[in-house]
Order: sequence, then C-alpha cells, then structure tokens
Amino acid sequence: MISAAMTFPGGVHPPHFKKPANKIPIKKAALPKQVVIPLSQHIGAICEPLVSVGDKVKPGILIGKSDKFVSSFVHASVSGEVIKIEQRPHPLSGLCNSVVIESDGTDEAGFTQQESNADSLKPQEIIDIIRRSGVVGLGGACFPTHVKLTSIPNKKIDTFVLNGAECEPYLSCDHRLMLERPKDIIKGMLLIMKAIGVTKGFVAIEDNKPDAVEAMRAALNSTLNTQHSIQIVTLKTKYPQGAEKQIIKVILNKEVPAGGLPFDVGCLVDNVATALAVYEAVYYKKPLYERVITVCGDAVKEQANLLVRIGTRVSDILQQCGLSSQQPGKIIFGGPMMGFSQYTTDVPVIKGTSGIIFLSQAKVDKSVESVCIRCGNCLDVCPMKLAPTTLMNLIKLRRYAEAKEIGVDNCYECGSCAYECPAKIPLVDYMKLGKNG
Repeated sequence: MISAAMTFPGGVHPPHFKKPANKIPIKKAALPKQVVIPLSQHIGAICEPLVSVGDKVKPGILIGKSDKFVSSFVHASVSGEVIKIEQRPHPLSGLCNSVVIESDGTDEAGFTQQESNADSLKPQEIIDIIRRSGVVGLGGACFPTHVKLTSIPNKKIDTFVLNGAECEPYLSCDHRLMLERPKDIIKGMLLIMKAIGVTKGFVAIEDNKPDAVEAMRAALNSTLNTQHSIQIVTLKTKYPQGAEKQIIKVILNKEVPAGGLPFDVGCLVDNVATALAVYEAVYYKKPLYERVITVCGDAVKEQANLLVRIGTRVSDILQQCGLSSQQPGKIIFGGPMMGFSQYTTDVPVIKGTSGIIFLSQAKVDKSVESVCIRCGNCLDVCPMKLAPTTLMNLIKLRRYAEAKEIGVDNCYECGSCAYECPAKIPLVDYMKLGKNG
C-alpha cells in the first residue's frame, strides 16, 4: 500500500484556492452562437481544413486533418455553417488558422451515438478509434493520445497510471469528473490498459480530495475484473504532484532519465479527463469536441465547472458567468503556475484548456524583479533537481549550449522556482529562453 506520506523531493505549497468551485456540479455551458476552432490544438503537425466557407457541419464532423503521425484530428463542435477560415487568436501561439462556424442552434449530432460493444475490440482497433476521435492529453500537454498508446520497439510498458492529482491551484474540473463520472473514467482507464497490453495500474489522487478518492474506489470495486491489478493511491498534496515524472517517482520509485519519457521506465500516464474522452470515443463514437473547464477567480461573478464546446470564446463564457464588481487584471488559461495569460477575450477554448481564471487587479502580483540574494530556495524546490539561478546566469550571457549541458531542457516550466524566489526573478522565462536558444 502506498501512503499519503510518500511524495517527491522539492515542490511548493501554494494556497489551493479551489473553493467554492470544487463544490459546484458540472453543468452544460450555453451553446455559443459562433465558435472559432483552431486547426492546431495539439503537439505536432497543424491540420489542414477539410471544409470550405459555406459548408454545413454538425458536432463531431471532421473539419481538419493531417497525414502526419504526430497530429490530432479536429472536429466541428456545433451545427451550422462555416463562415470563415482565417487566422484568429490562439491561447497558446499568437495567431492560428481557424475554422469559424455560425451555429444554427439545432445542435444535431454528426455521429452515431449508439453504444458499441467495446469488449470485442482489439488493442489496435481501440487506438484507431482514439485517433479518429481526435483525443489528446487533456491535462494541458495536448499530446495526441493515439501516439502515446502506440508501442515503441524495445520499450516494454508494464504499468499504467491514471492521473487525478490536479495539483494546480484554482482548478477543479478533474475533481468534479471523478465525483460525477467515476465509472466512465474507470472504463476509459481499462480501455487504455487494454490498448497498451498491461494489467497493472494505479489511480493517483491528492489527499485534499477525499471524496474523489472514495468515489473512484467505489467505481473501481464495482467495475474491476480479476484480470487487472489496480490500486487507488492517495498522494500528499504538493505542487507539482500531478507532473507525470513526479507521480512515477512516488508510485514506482523510478526516475525517468534526463531527456527521457515515462515509457523509458515501463510506464504510461494519462489524465482522468483523457480517460473519459477515450471512454466516450470508444463506447459512443463521440469525437472530442467538448470538455469540462473550471471558470473561477475573484473577477468572475458565477464560478462554475462547465461542459464547454471547443471553440467557445472567453467573451461567451463571460456572458454566461458574468464579471464581479472587480474588473479583471489578468485572464489565465490553465492554472496560475503553468497557465498562459491572455490579451483578448476573443481567444477560444481548445482541447487543452482545463480552466479560465479571472483575477482582479488586486490579485495580480506587481512585484518588481530585484537582485538574486543567493538564498538557494529555487534549488530546494526544483522537482527536477536543477540549479535555476546558474542556468539563468548562463542564459543571460547567451551561453545556451552550456545551459543545455547542465539540464535546461529537463525543466518542464512548473514555476516552483519563480514562486519561491524572494527576488521575484522570472526564472521560468529564462528557462524558456534557454531551451529555445
């Protein structure tokens, strides 16, 4: 049995800020009158549009595709007419070629929703369905799931970890999914395990979600068969506990090598929302055209966990949830530690959007960077055991090759170092610069 006391070296303890959103049930967002669907919502090749202006579409209809292996199909999220295909704001990458659809309000599905016999499917058939459905990692990385599940020669996977840690402050969409759809998530987990040919698995949840632990345990007990060995693991609440390398260290006591991936230590990790998307794709042939997000922060009137259509713009979400008396000083897609600030409310929800945080001016940190005092906090909290200030100094001198030699590429930009820095040095910005240098 793995106890809650087990954790990884480093990390920080920011305030959770998860209430009251973690107590609010999921509800469907209002259907937008128009959606803007970027043709890049994943790691890998950008899709080419398969529709033209004037075409009629329905939810689930394929509208973007790439023949490259590392890519993910894109589907319409509303019924209506394609009115534009043009460059539009993207929450992660400036401008992106996007399909703009005017909704007709009928919301007639463009796919067969009849339940299929998933038990009869072979592993490759499951992977093929996942690929056609455009499923990507919904924890934020957006890596195409069919690519992750495809076997690699000489890399034997023996363990699967379902990631329900949700360690970022403010976010509670995964928490709510585990409470409201635990059986479906477990069924999705079993499909993933079948696809990669493993019988040993873990469900990892931080100990600040005891109700989710109990819900997932009950679902597992009622669903599990004797062919599988799956444990619910309660982990100590600490950021970034949800990072896959940290979860693997805690559960399996294995360290993913520098520059490596989980399959290098025989493991694969997927988020609970991804497992749910796999379940819906395989059982109901439902493409990934909507997801649950958390809408929160002190500048929004009604906090919520919303089932939102991909391509819904921030302005439409604000119309539904409203602004509080505080005007937003910052709008963040994702969590406050690893999320991305937005410059316009025209940006749309994409597959990797786990939440939208509206912070008032009073909540925005306006601290000015000062001189490093050599306190060593950044070294203590770095979960990857890097030396952030040493890397920063090399990067300032444009000695990028040396920075790479001592591990800048191993930084996954969790933000722990910047959070703990008393000098308020934007260390993550330097790491990003060093990796691209």
